[in-house]
Order: sequence, then C-alpha cells, then structure tokens
Amino acid sequence: MHLKNKLILILTILAVAGCSSKKDKIEEKGKPNVILIYADDLGRGLLSTEGQKIIKTPNIDGLAREGMRFENAYGAMLCAPARASLITGYHDAHGNRWKITSGNAYSNISKGKMGQEEIESKLNEQLGETPIEEVFLAEIFKSTGYVTGEIGKLEWGFSATDKQMQRHGWDYYYGFLDHERCHGFYPPFLFENGKLIEIEGNTRADSGKSTELETEETYNERWNMEGKTTYSQNLFLEKIIGFIRKNKDRPFFLYHPTQLPHGPVAIPEVHEEFVNDERLTQIEKEYASMVKMLDDHVGNIMNELKTLGIDDNTMVIFTSDNGHEIYYSQEGRILKPVRNMETGEFFDNIDTKFYSGIAGDVFDGNDGMAGIKRSNWEGGVRVPLIVRWPGKIKPGATSNTLVANYDFMATMAHLLDYKVPEAKDGVSYLPELLGQKGRSQEYVVYSSFIGPAIVTHDGWKLRYFAPKDIFQLYFLPNDYREECNIITQKKEKAEEPKSILIEECGGDLNNGWFTYDRNILPSIK
Repeated sequence: MHLKNKLILILTILAVAGCSSKKDKIEEKGKPNVILIYADDLGRGLLSTEGQKIIKTPNIDGLAREGMRFENAYGAMLCAPARASLITGYHDAHGNRWKITSGNAYSNISKGKMGQEEIESKLNEQLGETPIEEVFLAEIFKSTGYVTGEIGKLEWGFSATDKQMQRHGWDYYYGFLDHERCHGFYPPFLFENGKLIEIEGNTRADSGKSTELETEETYNERWNMEGKTTYSQNLFLEKIIGFIRKNKDRPFFLYHPTQLPHGPVAIPEVHEEFVNDERLTQIEKEYASMVKMLDDHVGNIMNELKTLGIDDNTMVIFTSDNGHEIYYSQEGRILKPVRNMETGEFFDNIDTKFYSGIAGDVFDGNDGMAGIKRSNWEGGVRVPLIVRWPGKIKPGATSNTLVANYDFMATMAHLLDYKVPEAKDGVSYLPELLGQKGRSQEYVVYSSFIGPAIVTHDGWKLRYFAPKDIFQLYFLPNDYREECNIITQKKEKAEEPKSILIEECGGDLNNGWFTYDRNILPSIK
C-alpha cells in the first residue's frame, strides 16, 4: 500500500490494536453463522431501499431496515475481478495478482470434445500451483471452526476446478464451475463437490441462453421451452436451504453468488406485480421479475433462519459484484452498445457518458450515477452493501464510510480473530458495524475496460482514461453524477491520488486497464 507518514502509521497501529480488544472478539460458543448473498450485475438503483420506483424489494429492504446499509461501497467493474477481489482480499488493479481462465471450458462436455477430467487437468495446468502462504476467504472460516459452502456461480472463474475449490477452503459447493454457461438458466449439468450432476429435462448445450436484443424472433426463441425444464436458481435455493438445515447446529459460512439478475433475460414466468404494468415492455417485465425472484429468495433464506431459530445468531450480508448492466435492449427503447437514444450518439466516456435518462433505462439501475458495468464511472462500480446482525448492528443504520469488496476478507478475519497476510489490501469495517472507532479505508482502487480509478475517503475521485492517456478529477460529495471535471482548476488535488494510483497499479497504469487479451487466459484445446 501507499507509504504514509509516521504519525498516520502510529495511529493506524493503535487503531488496529484497539479493534482487537476483547469486547469485539467472538467467543467460540458465540460464533455467528455468516451468509453472503452476492448479486450478479445488480446496480444499487434496482433496490427499493435505494429509491427504485418500479420494482419492490421488501425482503432486501428488510435487511437494511434491521441492519446497516453503506452509502459508499465499491465492487469492481466486471464479474471475475470482483469475485477474485472478494475471495482474495486484493484490489483488481495490481496486474497478474490472479489468473482468470476462459469461461467456456466445460461447454466442451456438451460438445463431446472433452470430458471433465481432461478439462480440469488442462485448467489446473494453466492455473499452476497456488503459493502455500496465500490465504482465501473460505479458508479463514474453515481454519476457525466453520463449515464452508458455496452455491451458485462458483469462484471467480471464468472456469474453476475441483482442485481450486478445495484449495480455496470450500467444504461443500454446488453450481456452475464456468461463467459462460451460466449466462443461461437451464444447464444440462452442474457440479457438486467434484461430481458432474446431470439436470433432468435440461438438454440445451448453451443452458438455454437467449439473445439480448428484443424482437419477435428473440421473444419466441426465449419462450421456446423445449429442453428447458429446471431453472437453475430454484436448484440453488433448494441446496441453500438444505445446507442451512444440515449445519444449523454448528457455525457455518455460506456464500451464495447468484446468477440474478445477470442476463440474457430468462425467467420461468413474469411476476404478477408486472403482468399488467403499462410502464414496461415485455422484456422489461421479465427482467424486473428476475430482480423480484432474487428478493423472494432472500426472503426464503431469512424465513428458514427464523424457522430454525438461528436468525439472531446469523450475520447476513447482501451486496453485488459490480454496477448495473442493460439486458433488455429494444429498438426505440434502449440499445446496446448504449447510446443517447435521442441523438444516436455513442458515449465516448470522456465528455459524454451513460445516464439512465438519455440512454432510455426505465429502471435507472445505476441510481442516477454516470456509467454502467465495465466502466470506471461510479455507476459501474458502486454497489449496494447491507449487513444485518441482530443484537450487534444498530437497526436502520446508514454508514458513509468508504468500503470495498476486498475489505470483506479483512472484516471477517477481524470477526474471527484471524491474522491475514500484510500484503492484503483490505481494511476491516467490523468496528463500523459495531458502532466502535477503528481504522477505515483511506482510498479504494479499481480497474476497468477504460483504465483504473481511485476514490479517497473524503470524496476526491481521479479516473484515468487509458485509450487517450487522460486524467479527470471529480469531487463526489458535490458532484454525484460526475458532471464537472475540475482537474484544471484543482490540479494540486490530483497529485497525491495520481501518485497512489500509479503505485497501487505496480508502477504501470496499464495494470488497471482490463482487456480480454491481456487479462484472460486462452481457451483450452
């Protein structure tokens, strides 16, 4: 991390020491269960607790009402980097900190080209051996007496292996080992603790993936249910409930990286709340139903905890991997690549940028911010974060503390009195949850498809536009929509963030410029 002066270092050491006092350590008998629900491409504007006008999310709202919501929470700009940061405790702009495999590896099974054993062997060869000193999220829980489970869109991908899952500390897992097949919701097979599990009635090699641009033809294709019998998210919910019931008498960590509401759009039926909603097109109704199903499943999980009598001893965290994405494009409504629907102008990500109003997003999924998934605008990386822990977290609290997805490991390690390697980037926000004083992040760093960015604890944001070697500076407390680039007027304010950003990127800002060619390993053959 960036070198600080001696005074800050001393204060930091004292703060960390204070955070480790007996009063916030968890005694063995009182270890809380921990459930992390990780939404996929859910912009925070899609939650009614954040002001969503069309979709009601009462169960997620309930978590916020009974817990703490964070106003300044950051994920990443894309699925794999976000999940890797979460699981490893590093930000995603280091460069070569982890390996991301191609997402289509296991489709070779359906194509008859390779079997599971050969695929995993080739992937493991690409991944290489993980250093013995490396520590992963589930490993922390497992080493402190927890049973660990992951159900859904597994690991960071884009294709994982059983060897990798075991090394990362998972006692149990079920779901997709590859992230390309999970763009469909009717998989012919999933994986459970290393075994390929065929899903009866699902025969589509592409998992029933539909085409995004809405036309009469794509609508008919989407609703042709031949070979699409069992919806994956229903399978995941069943396994989640089973895992909770099986482990109700021992501390458990359950990580549920859901597919919802990542597209292309697919849902067994339109939710009754949207059937007659004249504000929405057909595909928008279906997308809204995906968000609604996510909320319903959160409710199912919470009801199960209460039924089993373990609700009060379970910390539930709800967040998302990255910002909003559009999966309901239609001529005359909203299109991809996103553009100004009045002028047809594509956003240049320097002077023009995505805003819901001019792009035609009826949901305002990025909550009025600029940008969407893949960008380094706030709408691409700011995410919802809600934590509920009865008796420990003040109900209805809102935090303005700066936090990142890579802080989650540090927070859980603090909770369990586990010492993580100093090289990790995360800072525990457990004191914030408990209403105590403690150290917090001075800045967060993240990559994007157009370059890295840094946001400081007092609201200064420096973004780098790599294609044209341009820096822009924004003061977010006064400029929520990132409309006023003030780098010319406040050049001195950019100097320290720029220095930190370069250092965090290992001396090369290109490490924070994500490209498929540079950051993703070749497909196995």
